[in-house]
Amino acid sequence: MTDPARLVLVRHALTAEHRVRVVGRLDVPLSADGRAQAERLANRLATEPVAAVYSSPLARALDTARPLAGRLGLELVPVADLRELDFGQLDGLTLEEVEQRYPSFLPWTEAPAAVEFPGGDSVAALTRRAVTAVRAIAAAHQGETAVVVSHGVTLRAVLADALGMELDSMFRLDVTHGGISVVEWYGDRPLVRSVNVGI
Repeated sequence: MTDPARLVLVRHALTAEHRVRVVGRLDVPLSADGRAQAERLANRLATEPVAAVYSSPLARALDTARPLAGRLGLELVPVADLRELDFGQLDGLTLEEVEQRYPSFLPWTEAPAAVEFPGGDSVAALTRRAVTAVRAIAAAHQGETAVVVSHGVTLRAVLADALGMELDSMFRLDVTHGGISVVEWYGDRPLVRSVNVGI
């Protein structure tokens, strides 16, 4: 049997906005703590036999992946379909503003499968693009290790697919900032080795 593709899935490091407002396509930088997390991530993964580093094109993901790619001497590869869920008209709002303007979306994480944000993405569409992107990366790296830096909802969708979970259960998975999950793909068959290991 061919050696699997080993994907190290990483949620981007901390931003200043993470407890303050809704952040999907909104392009925000890492905080000082986030930059320190990115350096710790590079230290932790620099000894791994990493063949490639992929990232969402959003700044917070690129800035998380860049120290590792630099340490390994690899070109950082942005992949558009690894970007976060587009919250549409909710993107950039504070939680208080969401409560005032879009109260029906407050409990969206309880049953996300059918949710579609006004002017933005549906969770189902996000899942299709993210799973397709990650499986393509796996197909390109049979017998190798690749790092994939993305976002909370995106990675939950990928992990839920790999685990054969119902999409409505995706928020039972904890995916913290800087958290590392490892999935190996034997052809089309994923094997989840770990979920959300801290750095």
